[in-house]
Amino acid sequence: MNPLDDVAFGPPTAAMTRPLLAVARRIFTDTFSHRYDPDAFGQFCDQAYAVDGPMARDLGDPDVDWQVAAVDAKPIGYAKLTPLRAPAQTARPGSLELQQIYVESAWHGTGVAERLMQWAVERAMQRGAPQLYLTVFDHNQRAKRFYARHGFQEVGRCTFTLGERVDDDRIWCRELVA
Repeated sequence: MNPLDDVAFGPPTAAMTRPLLAVARRIFTDTFSHRYDPDAFGQFCDQAYAVDGPMARDLGDPDVDWQVAAVDAKPIGYAKLTPLRAPAQTARPGSLELQQIYVESAWHGTGVAERLMQWAVERAMQRGAPQLYLTVFDHNQRAKRFYARHGFQEVGRCTFTLGERVDDDRIWCRELVA
């Protein structure tokens, strides 16, 4: 049996808001909490994943596209496509950003991330974006291999600050149209 048979893909429903915020926080915590001061990390997450925080605001933003992977209507991952927010120096007008693509670790290697990435690229092309950008933590080798397999290349640098810690991120880009 294909594990994707049990996974539904689509835009988030209003009923998914709280579960989506919770799964996003859990994935972020599982992936990065060991790198940061626990108090600063908790404060960051309390703000980022609050029902009135930036992720929740993006859920209501018509310029932000979402694709959620869910099993039994419970999110297990998602992709978020936004207007370009990364400080990309050579971005062409209309470029978009794959701001987040997160999948619970139990679903790594099952094809969920592949489907989410396929959706993001197709949706960006439907919106007429000439380029699709993303940022990735410089030491996240698994993510960098995934992005490279999907045609992204490193084109710049930026930073991510959480508490007193400033991390080095990389800006990656995939050309979509000439």
